Amino acid sequence: MLSGLSRKRIISGFVAGMLGLLFVGLGGWWFTLSLCLIVHLALLEYFRMAEFTGIRPATKTTLVACQLLLLTTHFGIGEGFTSFISAGVLPLTGAAICGWLLLQPKTGSIADIAASIFGLFYLGFLPSHWIKLRNITHLDLTQSSPSLTHGLSGLFNIGFVMTFITCLMIVAFDIGSYVFGQIYGRRPLSPISPSKTIEGAIAGFLSAISIGAISGFILEWKMGVFIGAMLGMLVAFFALVGDLTESMMKRDAGLKDSGNVLPGHGGILDRIDSYLFTPAIVYYVIILIIPLIN
Repeated sequence: MLSGLSRKRIISGFVAGMLGLLFVGLGGWWFTLSLCLIVHLALLEYFRMAEFTGIRPATKTTLVACQLLLLTTHFGIGEGFTSFISAGVLPLTGAAICGWLLLQPKTGSIADIAASIFGLFYLGFLPSHWIKLRNITHLDLTQSSPSLTHGLSGLFNIGFVMTFITCLMIVAFDIGSYVFGQIYGRRPLSPISPSKTIEGAIAGFLSAISIGAISGFILEWKMGVFIGAMLGMLVAFFALVGDLTESMMKRDAGLKDSGNVLPGHGGILDRIDSYLFTPAIVYYVIILIIPLIN
């Protein structure tokens, strides 16, 4: 029988997954604005953790900077002047954050600057790659029959397909790690997160690799099973890095969860930590490596 906490975790996870699938499918501004909302809530939790350690980050300035970064990324999709605006937001807003801390009655410390700039990178620059990934339309990543290629362009573009596959690999890693770790886990993976086990991590890696290999086979990439498996391994690795990074911050702040928004999961940041480092990896593999192989 499932415990009350496990039941809440499954239900809230299912609802969050369905909403995520809906906005990924809608794409466009629906996807970008939903990402903006998630980032805003996650940033509030991140700054709450930072403040628990005595750090005084530039909260409001960084919140605005991250929203600007996401919105200009959406406007800057493709070529032209808007793409340069998007590229300039990160250094300009980073300088603005430092300037804001300098103007405070009590000048900011190295820790204040570092926490603010890391917040911009962690919950601004990294998530912006979800927008870039979802809006890929100009690449033909398949070596498939004309019917499949036409089906992809007619129903969903390649940006949707790769965003969906990436999310599926992350979900496979999370579920594989959690379920197998709960049943068979014996050896702790890291003192940063004692609940995670080596056995669970291995199962998570194998789950993500399997999804990647199947995807590469279906899309008929050259060496599709191998390339897909490699992509799955990278996604699993950086999902784990994201998970442990957030655990490290919670441990430093002395908190069990980043928040209590999602029943059974904790806060928004607890739910999305595996989704932060992964989109940049997938995006650059897709635009740089797979076209060369094909």
